[in-house]
Amino acid sequence: MMNPPAISVIIPLYNAEKYFGECLESLLAQTFKDFEVIVVNDCSTDNSRQIAENYLEKFEGRLNIFGNRQNSGVSVSRNKGLKISRGEYIFFMDADDLLLPDSLERMYRLAKSFDVDVVNCTGTFSINDDGSEWAFRRLKRPTATDENIFETNLEWRVKGLLKDNFYLSPWRKFSRRDFLIRNGLFFPEKTNNYEDQIWSFGLLLCSEKILHTPLAAYVYRKSYDSLSRKKYAPLQNVNIFLNVIFQGLKWIDNIMDRMPFFETNPKYRYLLLAHFSRRYFTMLYKSNFEVSTNEIYQSIKEVFGKNFGKYDVLIPVLCTLISSYWKDIEENKVRIAALKKQLS
Repeated sequence: MMNPPAISVIIPLYNAEKYFGECLESLLAQTFKDFEVIVVNDCSTDNSRQIAENYLEKFEGRLNIFGNRQNSGVSVSRNKGLKISRGEYIFFMDADDLLLPDSLERMYRLAKSFDVDVVNCTGTFSINDDGSEWAFRRLKRPTATDENIFETNLEWRVKGLLKDNFYLSPWRKFSRRDFLIRNGLFFPEKTNNYEDQIWSFGLLLCSEKILHTPLAAYVYRKSYDSLSRKKYAPLQNVNIFLNVIFQGLKWIDNIMDRMPFFETNPKYRYLLLAHFSRRYFTMLYKSNFEVSTNEIYQSIKEVFGKNFGKYDVLIPVLCTLISSYWKDIEENKVRIAALKKQLS
């Protein structure tokens, strides 16, 4: 059996035939060669799997293709890839994105040099759907400096999460595999919306040694066919966000349940859970002005009503948040109507 590779690149694949060849070409162009690629095909209905198979010979045994028995979502695919992987380090990549030629080499060298659980890249590039208009992006917050920041300070990280100081995309994280497995950092499988952000919360909480670097290694494609840009009916969108809140709270709380830091600092546990709820409630209301309060109450009842136990306390909390947000929305509607009248 071949020696385990230094890096496992895990790619969930679903109907990405338009871009997947470019993604694989960017991996073939890497200056660092000691890596395997694990593609998990989630029952694609286009030619995505065939494209992957066409590249098998080019990767000379470093490309492995697996499949789900039924369409199961990106979390299941990533988790399957993680379990199958053999690399010392893990990098999650989306099938429509790209890597710069020296990306794996630079992330690997940083991880080894600083001996960290996670390399957190604060820079990235983005391109339009057609590959035009490249743009460099960096988080304009305390975690984005011009130098590498090595830290072991969980409290500093918690405070950063409370201020939204971190990007929460998994393709900014280069992680040690045994660290992920030891901490049970698998993606939540009961939601396929914002599951990557939920996972990143846990990753940042569990890391004992982490390096924040200005490195821009990844090229994110702003694809209008992606799941994150899919449009839903208003009430369906409400149910999606409520499910994200519920599943995210359970997942993050279970992580904190195992950590002595939160046992001795319960206020941070509460603040993180409250912040997480507000974060996605804000997103919910920004995209659902036309949904009535009664409809949202009903959705909360449907999503949370069957779940008895310690999370029942969320129902009055969420209802209080709704009342607060709805009051602000109604007041803003009155102001907008008044301004329109003045301008007419």
